This record gives sequence, structure tokens and C-alpha cells, in this order.
Amino acid sequence: MANNKSSKKRVEIGERNRLQNKAYKSALRTLMKRCFTACSAYSETPGEEAKTTLTASMNAAFSKIDKAVKRGVMHRNTGDHQKSRLSAAVKSAIEPSVS
Repeated sequence: MANNKSSKKRVEIGERNRLQNKAYKSALRTLMKRCFTACSAYSETPGEEAKTTLTASMNAAFSKIDKAVKRGVMHRNTGDHQKSRLSAAVKSAIEPSVS
């Protein structure tokens, strides 16, 4: 356990940051899940409204991923990996309906 004032403060700051990062990651996972759901919805019933929802959810997820990387919540390579997963899912949802 912490013995002096500065180490007690570091423990408190670490706990605060852990909770903030946890909330950020949770929001990020929710946005990614929404994007994947929008992809499957667009694959089932393609249309302009579904495509707009899909693009909006992808943009929101990309934004949140970039902010998470910037804040240090996740590593840069992890952020790129997640964005790549989303892009591939969106592309596979859109491409078959076009051709």
C-alpha cells in the first residue's frame, strides 16, 4: 500500500484513469458493434437510408478510435487494426450489392 502522500496520490490518479479508460473502451465497443449491425442490416435490405446509417456509424466509430489513440487509451496499431476491421466489413456489405 502507498506510504507517503505522493504515492497515495498516484494510486488515486491511476484508479481515476483506469475508470475513464474503461468507460472510453466501452463506448468504443458499442460504436463498433453498431457499425457491424448496420453492415448486416444494409446487406439484408440495401437502400439509401441504410447506407446513410452505415456511413454515419462508421464515421462515428473511426472518430472514437482516433480519439482513443490520441488519448492513449489504446495503442496506435490496435486502433489501425480496428479501423481496418470496420472498413473491411463495410466494404463487404456495400460491394456485393453494387455488382
